[in-house]
Amino acid sequence: MNMYVSNLSFHTNDEALKTLFAAFGNVSSAKVITDRESGQSRGFGFVEMDVVAEAQAAMKGLNNKEIEGRAMSVSVAKEKPARSDNKRW
Repeated sequence: MNMYVSNLSFHTNDEALKTLFAAFGNVSSAKVITDRESGQSRGFGFVEMDVVAEAQAAMKGLNNKEIEGRAMSVSVAKEKPARSDNKRW
């Protein structure tokens, strides 16, 4: 299950995000999204866990949990819609 995690501290990195979710089960990937130019965290990321029950437990346990002074939000990630115009920027 792929989860969207928002309202992260700008100091949170991939490893810290993975560690938070690993308390609930095996994390297949954890990625904090960064600005292309500055490399600075954009304050959100994605975590993927293979076992749905573990992912649901992580969402329940971590949603609204305060980390570094910010209450993070955890929800099921929505699929990115396919582009119909086939243009690349």
